[in-house]
Amino acid sequence: MTDNKNEKINEEIERADAENLMASMTDRVACPADGACNEKKPHKAGFVNIVGNPNVGKSTLMNDLVGERVSIITSKAQTTRHRITGIVNTPDFQIVFSDTPGVLKPNYKLQESMLSYAQGALTDADILLYVTDVVEDPTKNADFLARVAKEKIPVLLVINKIDLLKTNGDLETIVNRWRDILPNAEVFPLSAKEHFNVPNLMARIVELLPPSPPYFGKDALTDKPARFFVTEIIREKILTSYDKEIPYSVEVIVEKFDESDNAIHIMATIFVERDSQKGIIIGKGGSMLKKVGTEARKDIEKFFDKRVYLELFVKVEPNWRNRENKLKAFGYIE
Repeated sequence: MTDNKNEKINEEIERADAENLMASMTDRVACPADGACNEKKPHKAGFVNIVGNPNVGKSTLMNDLVGERVSIITSKAQTTRHRITGIVNTPDFQIVFSDTPGVLKPNYKLQESMLSYAQGALTDADILLYVTDVVEDPTKNADFLARVAKEKIPVLLVINKIDLLKTNGDLETIVNRWRDILPNAEVFPLSAKEHFNVPNLMARIVELLPPSPPYFGKDALTDKPARFFVTEIIREKILTSYDKEIPYSVEVIVEKFDESDNAIHIMATIFVERDSQKGIIIGKGGSMLKKVGTEARKDIEKFFDKRVYLELFVKVEPNWRNRENKLKAFGYIE
C-alpha cells in the first residue's frame, strides 16, 4: 500500500503507540511526596498460543515476536508439524509463545496429530492469537472458529499480510467481516513479513499477561532440545528443494549429535515412504542430497555459532505417516 493509502492505519498505530507509552509510564515505580516509593509491580508471565489455518503466516509472526528464527518459514502449507515454543524474557515478564500446525481436516494419522496440537492450544493458553490474512476465506474451518469465538481468555485476531492490499477500504471490509465472526476479539491488522504493527501487538500481549513467576529459566529461548532444530532446518531445506508430495512424505531424525567447544558432529537420517522417493531425495550421483546437506549445514552453523560436520542418510519407512508406532518414535504421539 502507498503512504497516502496507509494514512488511516498509521494514525491508529500512532494513537496506540501513545497509549502504550502512557501505560509503560504508569508501570514505573511511583514515589509520593514523602519519598517512600511503592513496591515494583509483580512479575508477569503467560502462555500465548498462535493458531489459524495453514499458510497465513503464523511461523513468520512467531519468529518476529520472539526475535529468533524458531519456526520453519516457507511458502508451502503445512510446514509446521509440531507445537513449537519460543520464549521472550525481560526482567519484568516472560512470554511463552507456541506456534501450532495449521488447522486442517486430516487425511492420515500424522495430520490427526497435527490437528490435536492446534486444538490443544485452545485449552492451555492465557492469551490466544488467531491468525488469518487478507485473502483467506473467513468461513474456512468454521467449527474451529466457533470454538475460538467461545473462548473466555483474551483473543487477539491478527489479520496478516496487509501489505498486499491496495486500499484502506479493502482492509475495513475485511476487519468488519471478521468482527462479525469473532465479536469479542481485538483486531490487529499487520504485516509480519514487513514488521508492520507487530510492536503494537507485542505491547498489548505484555499488557494482558497475568502476574506470575517465570515458567522457564530467564535465559531460555525454547523448550525444545538442540536436535529438534537440526531436524527442522534439514526439513526446511527439503521443503524448499523438492516439489509435490516429496516434502510431505519426509521425516528427519538426528541419530548422532556430538558437541565440543568448537564444533558439532551430526548424523541424521531422512525417512521417506517409497524407494522412488529415496531416489529423488538423493538425486543423480547424490547431487540433491549434497545440496540439501550443504544448505542445512550453513544454517545449523549460524544457529549454533559453531562449525558443523553434517552427514545425511536416506532410508525407506513404508507408510510411516499412518503407522502409530512410527509416529510415536518420531515424537508426534506421546
